[in-house]
Amino acid sequence: MATLPNPLPRLVADPSGRTLGLELPAGRLIDATHEGAWHEPLVWHAEERPAPGAWTATNPARMLGLLPVLLEVGGSQEGPEDWELMPGEMSYAGDHDADEVLADFWERYAADELEGAQDYASREVVESLFGKPEPYDAQVAPYGPAWPGLAAAGVREADPDARAAQIADVLGGRGSWLKEPRLALVPARRSADIPAALGWTGPLNYENDVARLCAVLRSWEDRFGIRVVALTFDQLVVSVAAPPTTMAEAEAVAAEHFAFCPDNITQGSHTALRTYAEQEVLDKPVWSFWWD
Repeated sequence: MATLPNPLPRLVADPSGRTLGLELPAGRLIDATHEGAWHEPLVWHAEERPAPGAWTATNPARMLGLLPVLLEVGGSQEGPEDWELMPGEMSYAGDHDADEVLADFWERYAADELEGAQDYASREVVESLFGKPEPYDAQVAPYGPAWPGLAAAGVREADPDARAAQIADVLGGRGSWLKEPRLALVPARRSADIPAALGWTGPLNYENDVARLCAVLRSWEDRFGIRVVALTFDQLVVSVAAPPTTMAEAEAVAAEHFAFCPDNITQGSHTALRTYAEQEVLDKPVWSFWWD
């Protein structure tokens, strides 16, 4: 795979980005990883909360291979310079098949966790907080232990980039659940690749190579028009331009979410895939994922 040139080093001498055709606000370049400084900046992010329309204003950066994402810098883990990024540990998303990745997760993680495998020491804690989980067959109904396969593509109700800009304006505004969101630019081929390009380690206890998750995000880009809109230390938020519109479609997508991030259900407020599908997937323009 040929590596795209990274324009971010040019911002060292030209912080405004004018030589690149950009008009950037005051910001900072991040090259900190868990092993020290990376050989080039991994991300640029603004110093202040984004104004309405700031996401759309980054459109010229796309021509340079810089894609927007909101980063949380005010959480308990502070900003990306403190997240122990691991870009050197990431493979290439295009080398993985989404169906195979999700089937592997469903078998190795999701089913094991629901059946109370001993590998998951947090099960007693989860039960103390949310109660004893439903029997396995009830939790994953209408599916069983076998991976059900990929859901059918949705029908787009919005332009994916326009939907992403709309969601970004909401998440970037005051009153959002994000404490201190900052508009960032990451050198990446497509929005789905942003977590791996950044070396993000939010799902580290679940999957070390985030490029495998990015392969699933690529598939969701193609089938549901998703865009990666926000990252915190351990959360991923995507906009959705073609969400499921029937319960059957929502359940099929929820099965993918369950394999992708079982903590959404097993350590969340939902105890069954069907409930999660109805409340978090059906007609929803935003999907959010959290890993313990």
